[in-house]
Amino acid sequence: MDEPLNQGAGLAFRLDPALKALVADVAPDPSAGPIDESWLRQRLAELGFAHLRYLSQQATTLLSQYNAGQGLVGLPIAECVDASLEVRLSPDGFQAWLDIAPAEGGAQVTKAEVLAALEQKSVVEGIQLDAINRAIAAGVAAGVVIAQGRPVVHGQNGYFESLVPEPRERVPRVSESGQADFRDLGEIQVVHPGDRLMLRHPPTQGVPGLTVTGKSIPPVAGKPVMYGAGLKGVVFDRENPDLLIAELAGQPVQVRDGMVVEPVYTVAAVNMATGNVDFEGSVKVLGDVSAGMLVRASGDIEIGGTVEPCRLEAGGDIAIKGGALGNVGRKESGEHHIRCGGSFSVGFAQQVHVEAGDCIFIDDMVMQCELEAVNNVVVGNKRRGHIIGGKTRATLSIRGKVLGSPNRIATFFEIGVGPELGKRSVEIAHARDGKETQLLEISKLLAFATQNPGRIPEATVARARTTAAGLSAEIQALRDEGEELERQIALARASRVIAGQAMHEGVTVQMGVQRYKVVGEHGPCQVAPGDNGLELLTGG
Repeated sequence: MDEPLNQGAGLAFRLDPALKALVADVAPDPSAGPIDESWLRQRLAELGFAHLRYLSQQATTLLSQYNAGQGLVGLPIAECVDASLEVRLSPDGFQAWLDIAPAEGGAQVTKAEVLAALEQKSVVEGIQLDAINRAIAAGVAAGVVIAQGRPVVHGQNGYFESLVPEPRERVPRVSESGQADFRDLGEIQVVHPGDRLMLRHPPTQGVPGLTVTGKSIPPVAGKPVMYGAGLKGVVFDRENPDLLIAELAGQPVQVRDGMVVEPVYTVAAVNMATGNVDFEGSVKVLGDVSAGMLVRASGDIEIGGTVEPCRLEAGGDIAIKGGALGNVGRKESGEHHIRCGGSFSVGFAQQVHVEAGDCIFIDDMVMQCELEAVNNVVVGNKRRGHIIGGKTRATLSIRGKVLGSPNRIATFFEIGVGPELGKRSVEIAHARDGKETQLLEISKLLAFATQNPGRIPEATVARARTTAAGLSAEIQALRDEGEELERQIALARASRVIAGQAMHEGVTVQMGVQRYKVVGEHGPCQVAPGDNGLELLTGG
């Protein structure tokens, strides 16, 4: 019977301090059985040498010689490798990063070595010893922050602080349940002589930054702001030239470079006895506005009663607690209309023409009216909420409880972006391109002046810098306006006409070139853009 072969017979391992390696010796043994790499790696692990760096090529030589029955002396098959480290600086110089390649049987990285590497990189600011200690304890690191500079804090521009409490928005207050209270419209805000209106804050100088190598980064100082000339209804405080106070009673209005006070004109009614009202400020009518009269205000118009066919024009909001009667369809109707830059609110409307720069809110019923709102038209609160006949246009949405009537009266709705938004978007793009071209030419001039001192008069260079700053501000303003227009256009793509209770045949909805005619009677539903144009969706 053959004797069993003895794997590893004649094979011995020893650490060689001079080579810092594990070496193998082979004394040929007739009883030795063949070995492979798997056996060899397992044997090294059993002997406690798995943490050393395995030398594959040397190990292959060992296996070949051993299995061929040939002897070997001192063949390195694994080596002791010390840990290594690298300190890197971020491109801006505000951070130092530590990388540690772990040891393989060799010496670990020490704190002294890390500090020496930092010193070699000239790092002196914000060294984080705790982070270094944690990385050393872990034995491995990749991009660990071990030094942090101090970022520069640029100066803050001067600014205006309004000292007037924010007025409540003068549109119907909407409850948590979504119902609008058309009676609670708020009051026009009024200040009195001596009231504090606005405080001008000076700019700050900023705080210098410091890189990890100790290099100081100077801040950019803030720019001051100046009150505008000719602010009406206000004066400067005698003890504080940065403080603006009211000179007279009226409505405070914040403008770009300060604040003005617009007086509020209050009248019991507008009729033949009072004459037309045309006022630079806000107007409050306690009673009714009679037929044929004019009420024009640069601010808001608030009417406590009802208006007959007349003309109302406001730069802000128009709020009518009663109703509005018009004469749309008659020959003289062009002279009788309602126009406001903000929102329009009324109890009910019949045959009126309304143009609102924001939203239109009507509590009860709309009959044969022409309504145009930049954003939304909402009809119906606690009352009927019918829209019967006429034309209603809004960019974002038109909402009512009942749209149209059972006797199929033609009722037209138009939603989506008006052509003026698209036209304005193109105008902004052209204007911005022109100003950017101007700025490029001026930048070339300034660059030439910098590279060739004295070739261009200093006065010309100063004017060029001023012009460049102005062009940059104008370009940014155009960019901001363009982004706002794009936002409005995106919102308009989600436009819809919503019936909370019913929509009748005779209703037509148009969006651009798309048109949808309602056929039959429907419960709660809405007409909105779909994959194939305008679609009727049930469920309101």
